[in-house]
Amino acid sequence: MIEAKNIRKKFDDVAALDGVSINVKKGSIYGLVGSNGAGKTTLLKILAGIYRQDQGEVLIDNQPVFENIEVKSKTVFIPDSLYFFSQYTVEDMAWFYQQVYDNWDKERYQQLKNVFQLDEKKKIQRMSKGMQRQAAFWLALAIKPDYLILDEPLDGLDPVMRRKVRNLIIQDTADREMTVLISSHNLRELEDLCDCIGVLHQGRLIVEKELDDLKSDIHKVQAAFPHDVPIDIFKDHDVLHREKRGSVQLFIIRGKKNEIIKHISRYQPLILDILPLTLEEIFIYEMGEIGYEIKNVIFK
Repeated sequence: MIEAKNIRKKFDDVAALDGVSINVKKGSIYGLVGSNGAGKTTLLKILAGIYRQDQGEVLIDNQPVFENIEVKSKTVFIPDSLYFFSQYTVEDMAWFYQQVYDNWDKERYQQLKNVFQLDEKKKIQRMSKGMQRQAAFWLALAIKPDYLILDEPLDGLDPVMRRKVRNLIIQDTADREMTVLISSHNLRELEDLCDCIGVLHQGRLIVEKELDDLKSDIHKVQAAFPHDVPIDIFKDHDVLHREKRGSVQLFIIRGKKNEIIKHISRYQPLILDILPLTLEEIFIYEMGEIGYEIKNVIFK
C-alpha cells in the first residue's frame, strides 16, 4: 500500500503540493489526473523517493520511502522524460538492473523480448522515442516490481504497443498483486485501466474515489417537457452544468440516479434519458466547478 499524508513541497516560493493525502491500495491501479502544473510529477517523484517532501509522511508498506533501499528495491518509476546511461544498450541496462534489483528475473526478461522485439544490442539513445519507451517497460517489468509508478507512460507508443503494455500491466496486477500508480492526460486510457481516480489541482487533491463510484455519482440528464418548467428545477440538487439545445435541456447533476429520475418525473417529461459520462467528461465538469473550465474563445 502507498500512503501519502499531508504532503507539502515548495520550490523556492512556489507551493507545488499543499497538503496532499492519497491512498493506493495493494494490487490496485490508481490513476492520477489534473490540470497542467497541478503537481502530479512532483507527487510521483516524492512517492518514488526521488524528492523529499518538506512536510508530511510518505509510506510504502508502512515504511518511509526516502533513502530506504529496501522499499526502493521493489519500486520502479518510469518518468515522462526517460533517462538511460549514455552509450548503453538494452542489454547493458539489463546487466545494470540485475546488479541493483534483487527481484530481477532473467527468464521474464527473455519472455518480454518476444513482446517488444527490440534489438537489445542497439544503443538506446539511438532509438526512437517510442522504442525507448518500450525499452523502459521491458526493463521495468523484468524486475517484477511490487510497485510501479508511471508518469505519462504510454506517450509515444503506437496503438498496438499501447494495447500490449496495458495488457502486461493488468496481467501483473492480477497475477502478482502489483500496485500501480499512473499519471496521464489520456483519460480514455485510464478509464480502461484504473480502479481508483485522484484529481489534483493547484497542489491539492480535490477528488479521490473508486472509478465506479465516481461514475455512479455524476449523471448526464437529457429531458424535454410539454410545457415550461421552472429555471430552478434542480435548485435542491448539485448541478454542475446546464444548457438548452432546442426543446431539449441538458443537465449534469451530482447525486443518486433514482432520486434524480424521481424528481424530474414530477414534471412529466416527454423525453428523459440518463446518459453515461466518460471519465474525460467527469474531469471537465469537476474542474469547471472549481473555476477551471472550458470557455469559448472567438477571435474577430
